[in-house]
Amino acid sequence: MNNGRLILAGAPLGNPDDASPRLRTALTECDVIFAEDTRRFRHLATDLGLSLRAHVHSFFAGNEQERVVELRDLLLAGKSVLLITDGGMPGVSDPGYLAVKVALESGVHIEVVPGPSAVTTALALSGLPMERFLFDGFTPRSAKARADYLHSIKNEERAIVLFEAPHRTKELVADLLEIMGGERKVALCREMTKRYEEVFRGTLGELNAWVNEREILGEVTVVIEGAQPSEVAARTPQEIAAQVALRESTGMERREAITAVAEEFRLRKREVFDALVASKIEQ
Repeated sequence: MNNGRLILAGAPLGNPDDASPRLRTALTECDVIFAEDTRRFRHLATDLGLSLRAHVHSFFAGNEQERVVELRDLLLAGKSVLLITDGGMPGVSDPGYLAVKVALESGVHIEVVPGPSAVTTALALSGLPMERFLFDGFTPRSAKARADYLHSIKNEERAIVLFEAPHRTKELVADLLEIMGGERKVALCREMTKRYEEVFRGTLGELNAWVNEREILGEVTVVIEGAQPSEVAARTPQEIAAQVALRESTGMERREAITAVAEEFRLRKREVFDALVASKIEQ
């Protein structure tokens, strides 16, 4: 193993006072710094009162493939390279994975300087059960892909933590309301640790009204209550098939019955059809 060293530095989410003494030391002692946004990073260094000797380079999603080659060469040359994002840990819904990959391939030491996490901060603020949770980063951008994804997690019994861009937050909440129902509890945290930090706690129905009354600004993290076991159990193939049969017994056509059950259980019609097939197989 050569003397190169990759340092993954957890950055404050917004409040510079959250920077640890270890982060301050690492920033002043490393040889090279790769920062997601160099201007924001220099503001952080100024807020921390640091005098940097390291060269600072940008390292963001748009140039990660190119810059990781430069980063690898520096590591192979025995340099200590620090990677820092705008907030939180590199690689967690931010650039960083490729840097770790080339560091491992190059046989250099990897060090982590722990720091604030938007995920755990939002969980703590949410007031929701958080012993077990699922973190899935940013939701898909297109409406169809986002709806498909939300359908795939609607029966998840763990708390769910999602990131979202402010300009897509209203669309996300509307889809959550349609797919998970108005009574599911949720917390929306924005601008955490910053001057205008704001936390909404309530149901998805209440959140939908709340987001549509205001302009959503800043970084957004959403925590969704896990599905109750009774909700999941109510959507077994046998239960769905029984509901379809009940409606057919009142004179509904099969297609109408499938549509009605899909709307009541917040399912897609294809899911209802698949449940009918599955219920016959299991008989």
